[in-house]
Amino acid sequence: MSKIAHYLQEHLLGEVLTAADVRKYYSTDAGIFTVTPTMVLYPHNENDVRKTARFTWQLAERGRSIPITARGLGTDRTGSAIGSGIIMAFPGHMNRILEFDAKTGTVVIEPGINFGKLQQTLNTHGRFLPPFPASLEFSTVGGAIANNCGGEKSVKYGNMINYVKSLRVVLANGEVIETKRLNKRELNKKLGLATFEGEIYRSLDALIEENLDTIKQIPRPVTKNTAGYNLSRVKAKDGSVDLTPLFVGSEGTLGIITEAELSTELYNPSTTLIAAYLDDVKLAEEIIAELRKLPDGPSAAELIDQQLLELIDKQNPSQLKEVIIKPFPKLVLLIEFDNLSQRVQKKMAKRTQKILKKNQVNYRVETENSGKERLWKIRRASSTVMASNEGNARALPIIDDGIVPPEQFNNYLNGVYEICNKYRLHTGVWGHLVDANLHMQPFLDLNQVGDRQKLFKIVDDYYKLVIELNGSTSGEHGDGRLRAPYLQQMYGQVTYEVFQKLKLIFDPYGTLNPGVKINVSLEDIKPLVRTHYSLEHLYDHLPHA
Repeated sequence: MSKIAHYLQEHLLGEVLTAADVRKYYSTDAGIFTVTPTMVLYPHNENDVRKTARFTWQLAERGRSIPITARGLGTDRTGSAIGSGIIMAFPGHMNRILEFDAKTGTVVIEPGINFGKLQQTLNTHGRFLPPFPASLEFSTVGGAIANNCGGEKSVKYGNMINYVKSLRVVLANGEVIETKRLNKRELNKKLGLATFEGEIYRSLDALIEENLDTIKQIPRPVTKNTAGYNLSRVKAKDGSVDLTPLFVGSEGTLGIITEAELSTELYNPSTTLIAAYLDDVKLAEEIIAELRKLPDGPSAAELIDQQLLELIDKQNPSQLKEVIIKPFPKLVLLIEFDNLSQRVQKKMAKRTQKILKKNQVNYRVETENSGKERLWKIRRASSTVMASNEGNARALPIIDDGIVPPEQFNNYLNGVYEICNKYRLHTGVWGHLVDANLHMQPFLDLNQVGDRQKLFKIVDDYYKLVIELNGSTSGEHGDGRLRAPYLQQMYGQVTYEVFQKLKLIFDPYGTLNPGVKINVSLEDIKPLVRTHYSLEHLYDHLPHA
């Protein structure tokens, strides 16, 4: 164990490990990159986080940088949960529900809590946290906040940012701050502080005032966006300021979250699910437009394409037996309504059926749990592809999570198919229909020189397509190492420079998860690609897509 590890262990309640097998375990997440950390730290409480950040800040002041990467359960697909310095693993100790108000549904949690366990607890009180990812049973809420994640319910409820009320954050120098919306009087107090927090508020206020026109242009014409930093939601028209939107989706690059206050929604398990079977892909865009016009739209609107169904059938022919029959349709849409009012729910479901009938689309309606579970199997079966192989080739999360304006859906889907044909890729497409937010994982063998050379050509073509369609490179999974090189191209040089200045304000010595979000090039990440891709650290659960 190094002197630094010994020093930290002496001053912290949590454990510090440097064993080779521990470091190897934390050298990967669910993405394609590998970076081996110097040590792994399991913070016992906020004070451990504060002391560690203060220590790395002091080292950085003397010219020695040891970065900190906050980590949940390693489900990130972009390489943002790995780092060369200290991995700070929160699920070990900081994994509790601290408070719950049954009247308001507000819950206060530590970042290492398992999302699925939190959801189960909320369900028993008739509540739920809507922006849950498909990986909720084996991911953390802290990771969901760090990535501003979304999921199948985001079409109605939005991403995580809509549910984070306030945060406790350890800054790069070890100071602890609480974020919430501050009125002008409260803001003036912060601006007058002779601390790093005060310096941040002063520098951020100046940055915003000097770049108002640029910041107004940050939002994209898409339904959700986790690329870059959410500067446009920091300062409101009334002059109030809230740092919370900056930390949500920042992937640990601006501060380390130690506590979060979250709002929740009323939970209604009595839903109506409609499965629609499209043989004409062009109809999808028309159906999207009609669904978006509904006064109380669906809580979920998922799609699965024919190629994915065929891959599932090839790898596990019995999985969808008696759920969907061959020949498979071009697209399957799963449209669900969860309105608390059964009258409204039935009305919206009938209007959706009317839309489908008008477009001569076959469909099926289920309201019983057993029937709904069978239909949802079509969507959940995408996990089979993630956990499968074609010889030595594995399904890789390299072209994933792009989102475009809904009216560009067909151009987006056709563009994806063209890329797949160009590189002869085996993959299928799934995702969030109304958001035009798609996922796909082509099969490649990272041990083959040809596939490794082809990998970044595919990535480049894909994100260029998304950007050309005026979309975002990330709808719900964050930037990480994988998508960070495309932020400048997506936002333009002026906005990108504002992001760079923002990062410098919060992290002047570059100790907070460097190599993620800002100042990342393709040449930086190419040497980090693994030679063998595996999700073995997630096989306690079946990894979901």
